[in-house]
Amino acid sequence: MAGSSFPAWSRSVEQCATEFGVDVNRGLSEKIIEKKREQYGWNELKKVDGKPIWKLVLEQFDDLLVKILLVAAFVSFFLTYIDGEQSGENGLTAYVEPLVIFLILIINAAVGVWQESNAERALEALKEMQPEHAKVLRDGELIPDLLARELVPGDIVELRVGDKVPADMRVASLQTTTFRVEQSSLTGESQAVIKTPHAVQLEDVELQGKDCMVFSGTTVVNGCCVCIVVSTGMNTEIGKIQAQIHEASLEEDDTPLKKKLDEFGERLTLVIGVICVLVWIINYKYFLSWEWKGLLPTNIKFSFEKCTYYFEIAVALAVAAIPEGLPAVITTCLALGTSKMAQKNAIVRKLPSVETLGCTTVICSDKTGTLTTNQMSVMQLVGIGPVPGSIRDFYVEGTTYSPYDGGILGWSGILDRNLQTIAEIAAVCNDAGIAYKGTQFRATGLPTEAALKILVEKMGVPNVLAQAKIDQQRDSGEHLSDHSMVKLGCCEWWNLNQNRVATLEFDRSRKSMGVIVRNAIGKNRILVKGAVENLLERSSFLQLKDGTVVPIDDFSRDSLLAKLNMMSSKSLRCLAFAFKEELDEFDTYNGENHPAHQILLDPVNYANLESDLIFAGIVALQDPPRQEVKKAIEDCREAGIHVMVITGDNKNTAEAICREIGLFYEGEDLTGKSFTGRDFLALSPEKRIKVLSGKSGQVFSRAEPKHKQEIVRILKDAGEVVAMTGDGVNDAPALKLADIGIAMGIAGTEIRICRYNIG
Repeated sequence: MAGSSFPAWSRSVEQCATEFGVDVNRGLSEKIIEKKREQYGWNELKKVDGKPIWKLVLEQFDDLLVKILLVAAFVSFFLTYIDGEQSGENGLTAYVEPLVIFLILIINAAVGVWQESNAERALEALKEMQPEHAKVLRDGELIPDLLARELVPGDIVELRVGDKVPADMRVASLQTTTFRVEQSSLTGESQAVIKTPHAVQLEDVELQGKDCMVFSGTTVVNGCCVCIVVSTGMNTEIGKIQAQIHEASLEEDDTPLKKKLDEFGERLTLVIGVICVLVWIINYKYFLSWEWKGLLPTNIKFSFEKCTYYFEIAVALAVAAIPEGLPAVITTCLALGTSKMAQKNAIVRKLPSVETLGCTTVICSDKTGTLTTNQMSVMQLVGIGPVPGSIRDFYVEGTTYSPYDGGILGWSGILDRNLQTIAEIAAVCNDAGIAYKGTQFRATGLPTEAALKILVEKMGVPNVLAQAKIDQQRDSGEHLSDHSMVKLGCCEWWNLNQNRVATLEFDRSRKSMGVIVRNAIGKNRILVKGAVENLLERSSFLQLKDGTVVPIDDFSRDSLLAKLNMMSSKSLRCLAFAFKEELDEFDTYNGENHPAHQILLDPVNYANLESDLIFAGIVALQDPPRQEVKKAIEDCREAGIHVMVITGDNKNTAEAICREIGLFYEGEDLTGKSFTGRDFLALSPEKRIKVLSGKSGQVFSRAEPKHKQEIVRILKDAGEVVAMTGDGVNDAPALKLADIGIAMGIAGTEIRICRYNIG
């Protein structure tokens, strides 16, 4: 349909507005909206009709072993009835055997129908990702709460922090310096993505490269912008994922257990059939006799009563040979398996998945949120030493947003002046928070900034009495209550000592964020955090361990850049901290009424304000691997299971994480083992099969949902039993297609749609 094929990301805002017939400053008119609705329909995901109950019931009996049991039960019932009529004994006890068989089959069918109906309802969870309302401009009037389902391509929508994106949209203009969207569940990227109104040069680009597009179901974490709706309903990226899920559901194969049971049923039918016929034939002389006269039989005698009697014996033998208790035994064994897995926090939605797990030959795993925690953490803190060029390293423990998770290795607890500056900038030049929900600490705002606040809590404050009070509050649990923001005592202490009077928002050109703060005696300073290279370039001074400020020399720059390169090679994200004390016209700045405020209205001036900085230190962050992953990969390797990682994150990060978790050895040549999703699909079919047939670890980066699904499909066609693990919407089609789909984590996907789901 139109609207889905137009490459809005590679066209200017004016071209997009022309394509959809809209004035960005007025929005669509009611007349045009009606025409577009007829063309595009409602902005909602198509409801997939589930199977009716009667069909689900019939499918439970579409199994060879069950059919054999049904035939045996009917024959047993019929013969019991005949015997009862002849003997005059036709009580209920005579029908125990056929009734038991029927009861077993009914229970088995009921369990199957219940599981199937749950799976059919799971697709509806995708709809929960879509917002109910949107802020829309129509006929020059801003509608604050228009139903999201009423959106059509061409609508002008305003997005703010915390909003869920209601459709796939082209960013038309920014109303703040920066605009960030959390889209990891759709693309697998480990960090919030900066969006711009500038067109992308290429039409053929992956989702991660569409920097001017926002996608339905993702969340705004920073900034405000105006967008043009370009795709709605099933034409959105999340709509395409639902279509892929439905397509995958039509390709379901029998499980290894069902294949084995069908094979067993076929052999059993053949053997029992042959034996019954032989038994009946062996006893033919009791119901059939004749005399030979020459070459012709004469005086033929046939007893129908005796023939029926021996037929009953043969059938009774067949019924006795059929293992009518087998389905019940199998169901019981699988149920015990699910109980054991539940004790290990694995919820099994379909019983056969327990057996399928044991047959797995290949595990395809997502990275972000599956192998990693999807929670940014500070891994290393770099402070300045006592003399220029000297550097101090501190390694930070913990992989979550909990202030109790680990500490700082080798930490004496004493904050020198340089470390105080780092803690102050990390706490004050920061808009994030930590919320406590259930038993989990979660970031509100940018994950990177949330990680910095947790670092500050681990560093503490220089005031002994204040630190003692903070420790007392933590010990008592006063700062924790469900569904509330966590009181971060150390961060609050730093913020109470500095009044924030202005914010220099982050932008992509200077790659930094700054705040102007005023202390208790009325002294103004600028605190800055940003990209290490950019801040070093704009720094003229260096703060030493004792707080002394000295001019920064080439040796100090080179030492810091060498440290940056070392940490970046491990795929750590590095941020630098700096500050400035001489602010000229901003020395007395106190708000919007100050004469210098006009300078702040133009972000072009921010870089000049953030010049001649005093460099203080560096932190290195990472979305860290889960602690248990490395051991799990070693166990899989010993069991002969081929492990591969499929992620939407960038190639360098994916390779670094794979080395850290032991999928690759340090220094291992990754030629033929590491591909982007597009590079892999560009290979010939024969080459793809060859790549996937390798038994060493492999990683596929920048992978879209269709890439993950294609990899799983190729593996299944090659005869592999594939398990797919993931935690995001982008994993859902592959989860559905795989022999066993595993939805990971407490904070993982709510789209419980995989075929055999263990969450």
